[in-house]
Amino acid sequence: MGLKRTSQQIAVTNNVPVIDASRTQIRWLIRRDMDEVLSIEQGSFQFPWTEEEFLCCLRQRNCIGTVAELDHKIVGFMIYELHKSMLRILNFAVAPETCRNGVGRQMVQRLIDKLSQQRRREIVLEVRETNVPAQLFFGSNGFRAVTVLRQHYNDTCEDAYYMRYCLTEDATIPFIPHNRLSEYDAA
Repeated sequence: MGLKRTSQQIAVTNNVPVIDASRTQIRWLIRRDMDEVLSIEQGSFQFPWTEEEFLCCLRQRNCIGTVAELDHKIVGFMIYELHKSMLRILNFAVAPETCRNGVGRQMVQRLIDKLSQQRRREIVLEVRETNVPAQLFFGSNGFRAVTVLRQHYNDTCEDAYYMRYCLTEDATIPFIPHNRLSEYDAA
């Protein structure tokens, strides 16, 4: 049974805090956010980025970092690249204790809002084959797996799904694998 408290407190349902994601502010990542971002990164991934990897990436002129902030606490972050006709998500995470409360959806929607028919029309990213929660999350936000990148990661021989969100009509066509071997006669 749920317990609703005052607006300053967090509602609790079945002993799990319910976050009011509508109060989340999405803003640029700044240097003093790095400790909280690294903490979220380490709590979210088996192979987390190091601080140096974050800084090296963010020094690139086409790389942008954003954070989701709730009650003066960083609860999520996203690192993405700007390209001529697309945006590419490099790293994305929501604090484990804040997951499934709409924060990630707000961050993705903010990025989708940056797309335009005239310029950047798609968002792409790679997701590890073992990261099923991320596959389901991005799939529920309109992304589709368009190909498999074999042995994509250096730290494991794991494959990745290349996922894409596109503003145009053809993005709604589902990916259908094609068996090239069936084209040859069994001789």
